[in-house]
Amino acid sequence: MNPTPIPAYNIRAYAPGDWKAMYALDVICFEPPFRFSQREMRRLAEQRGAVTLLADAGGELAGFCIVHRDGKWGYVVTLDVAPAWRRRGVAARLLAEAETQVREGGAAGMGLHVHNGNSAAIRFYEHMGYGRIGMAEGFYGRGIDALVYRKMW
Repeated sequence: MNPTPIPAYNIRAYAPGDWKAMYALDVICFEPPFRFSQREMRRLAEQRGAVTLLADAGGELAGFCIVHRDGKWGYVVTLDVAPAWRRRGVAARLLAEAETQVREGGAAGMGLHVHNGNSAAIRFYEHMGYGRIGMAEGFYGRGIDALVYRKMW
């Protein structure tokens, strides 16, 4: 029996206007208060020095990642994967490519926040080599805490 083939997708850099599809995917992936507004999505994706990568599956947005660089650190702003594309390695490829670009830019490592109730994301980031270094109370709003993770290279 042959395994079901995984459709092809390419990782590419952000292009002007991509924020619209990114916003639409963010609405699917996250409930308030974890999602961004249209204005925030565009600002975050286009911020100077941002590493904004998209997983493009023949015009379909399979996922995206936004990482901001601040001196010697990268910060994972968001990592979204369309439900139909989950568990196919899209998030890992996006994050690995973002890490490579940040590392090549001279950063010592990357950090991120993740909702303390998002067990799937916590397992993913730990699998990708991120270690928990603390908790940020109320990071997403009153009573909605985040775990803080970091990865050094």
